[in-house]
Amino acid sequence: VGVQLCMVLGLLVWSLIAATTYHLHAAYGWVMFVSLFFWIATVLFFVTYLLQLHEKFYMIPWPLVLMIYNAVATVLYITAFVTCAAAVQPTSWRQWDYNRRAAASFFACVTMITYGVSTFFSFRAWKGLGSNAATSQVSDHA
Repeated sequence: VGVQLCMVLGLLVWSLIAATTYHLHAAYGWVMFVSLFFWIATVLFFVTYLLQLHEKFYMIPWPLVLMIYNAVATVLYITAFVTCAAAVQPTSWRQWDYNRRAAASFFACVTMITYGVSTFFSFRAWKGLGSNAATSQVSDHA
């Protein structure tokens, strides 16, 4: 699962919450923290890989770092999704707040699943299970 998908979904979550009166409800502060923190961190990981900085810092075990990052993001997005979904009030006096918060809950769930799938693929990369036929042919002859 691409980092780009996590960036887009995370952006949707925090921008939908930011477009509401989230400061009136303490629960949405947690959702904003989780979504904004992991969006910024994901953008930083994306830039790191885009500029190939991970090759300059070869001593860092990047597959392990990404697996731990994705696992932590998954767990914290579970809490953000549950918090966001539980705080949605269908009897809100501002209908657009309800719609945005409900949409943010949906996208928080999709983002949580995306980070979960990324954790799975990061685990496979860390364990070396992610090779395909082309890479296994090259490594057999080397």
